[in-house]
Amino acid sequence: MEQIKELRSDDNDPLFDTTNMLYKEFPSDFRQIRYFTLLIVQSAPLEIKEINLLEQQISEVIKNAVKHGNNCDINKKVKVWYSFSPSHAHIIVQDEGEGFKDLEKWNEFNRKRLEALHNSDFEQLANYVSFRTKKSDDQDGGNALFAALEYWDGGYVYNGKRNGVAMLKKFQKKHLGVAVED
Repeated sequence: MEQIKELRSDDNDPLFDTTNMLYKEFPSDFRQIRYFTLLIVQSAPLEIKEINLLEQQISEVIKNAVKHGNNCDINKKVKVWYSFSPSHAHIIVQDEGEGFKDLEKWNEFNRKRLEALHNSDFEQLANYVSFRTKKSDDQDGGNALFAALEYWDGGYVYNGKRNGVAMLKKFQKKHLGVAVED
């Protein structure tokens, strides 16, 4: 089985460097998440092929900050730093919440989920369909985090308080129709 990607927390991770990044701050208004996401994504270059997937991933992180971090409290802000180029998307999202307290439990859940999948143990896999905590509602399942770990191939890391997450997506540059490594 290949190395299992885990969520981690590290204030000193270089992904938290906001040098030369753009910055926006939003109220925790659930109805406006799509609008906030579009404000950020509009600065991404057209060369980034998977712009819709990028938009979806950014939207999920903002949604988590609004809903889980700030409990949809309109007076609490979501802060977003971002930087795009044809070769990368770098985002930092921070809320005013207590932080992701169940990070270790999520990692353990994900490890068991991937193990069951790897072993084709579908009976066992049924126990790991969605990650829930005491605060979860019917729309929660931790599925956005499963996707995020796969999508953000340059890193996905929480700050020390776990109320902020920095992520990096690397894109292959295109030269005359041929993909080349950066």
